[in-house]
Amino acid sequence: MDNIKKKYERIRCSVQIVCSILSNGFITGFIQGKIYTGNFKKLCLPGLNCYSCPGALGSCPIGSLQAVIGSRDFNFSFYVAGFLVFVGAFFGRAVCGWLCPFGLIQDVLNKIPFFKKLQTFKGDKYLRKLKYIILIIFVILLPLVVADITGLGDPWFCKYICPVGMLEGGIPLVLQNTAVRSSIGFLYAYKGVILAITTLLSIIIYRPFCKYICPLGAIYSLFNKVSFLRMEKDNNKCVDCNKCNNACKMNIDVKNNCNSEECIRCGACIRSCPVNALEFSLKNKSNKSFTKESVTAENCQQSTKKDT
Repeated sequence: MDNIKKKYERIRCSVQIVCSILSNGFITGFIQGKIYTGNFKKLCLPGLNCYSCPGALGSCPIGSLQAVIGSRDFNFSFYVAGFLVFVGAFFGRAVCGWLCPFGLIQDVLNKIPFFKKLQTFKGDKYLRKLKYIILIIFVILLPLVVADITGLGDPWFCKYICPVGMLEGGIPLVLQNTAVRSSIGFLYAYKGVILAITTLLSIIIYRPFCKYICPLGAIYSLFNKVSFLRMEKDNNKCVDCNKCNNACKMNIDVKNNCNSEECIRCGACIRSCPVNALEFSLKNKSNKSFTKESVTAENCQQSTKKDT
């Protein structure tokens, strides 16, 4: 069982690494300290990956959303909204667990030994609502309402909250670009503190940014209960051992709500189940799941009806 768990985790980690490399494959940008501005930059990436990263080949959907909302002549971005709905409707928060570069970074940081790891704490349940507040206020309302003299709104989340921009964009650009280095000031130092705090918390708590801050995760979470890729639990197999709940690093009550808004589809619960009561599945429009067990059961029911 332990070997299966390790093999599965290696597969997930490999997928995360490949996606991170593909998302930031413009190697010349890292060497020259310049941001890629080619045609691929017009496309959104599914995970949180900063536009300002020298290697970024695509755009962050949250950054793109703020850019449209904060523009001088606001027009609803059907492309960004449609992209988020499409990805969310198919994957849900599986994007967070499998495709997001910053999710991978948090996973790696959490493996660093620390004398006291926090699984949960008082107020954790309520603090998870913060990412929805950040989505509404810092991603949507402030860029829309607060504008400068030219009529442009700031990308408030990217500029004042998100540590990804500092890690992927701010640090590499400053190291390689003299012009950028000479222009750093208070905001750069402030974002450095945000990154340092996030890094420390990621060592102590599993994916704190995903749990409490990320507005992209907040958007994808709205689709978790209806997404095509989902978790399925066979209640007839379940023996109430609670091993799925104990294995879940996102601290979800998997046994009673395997498609929780907080589930990032990492599969830890599936690997921990001794009776194989949990699995990934795809559902069709009639809300039935395409799984081996469901197809077999349906065929048996049809055979019984024919016999009678």
